[in-house]
Amino acid sequence: MTISFVSCEKKEFDISQEKELIKSTLIDMWDAIEKGDIERYASHVHENFTQFGEYDSVLRSGKAAEIKGIKDWIDSSTAIHTEMVDPEVTINDNTAFITYYWSDSGSTDGKPFATQGKSTRIFVKEDDKWLCIHGHYTLLNN
Repeated sequence: MTISFVSCEKKEFDISQEKELIKSTLIDMWDAIEKGDIERYASHVHENFTQFGEYDSVLRSGKAAEIKGIKDWIDSSTAIHTEMVDPEVTINDNTAFITYYWSDSGSTDGKPFATQGKSTRIFVKEDDKWLCIHGHYTLLNN
């Protein structure tokens, strides 16, 4: 019985560690945007990435489309900063999703912005690395 208890404890620790890894991956994605490091951002995005953005009327598909969209935003923006609030991570084998609220601020095309929203991101684990494969973002009334 003791061995079984230790196994359960280790499994819970591993899951807890993986949840923190997913949160830190998302934070690193935002940090890469803030620093204009498109290559670092791209290293966290799955080839089959899709997204429903805050202002998108259609699904954006593919890593290349995501990277281009982020690069265009970085190139026209300054002082971008994003914060995550109340993240919840659920893991099922090599698939995970994180739900959270966010707030961001900065300036795009010389116009300041400050928004809040809620989001779901889906990650898949490939070669021991969590990659973001889908994002869905909804603006909240400010």
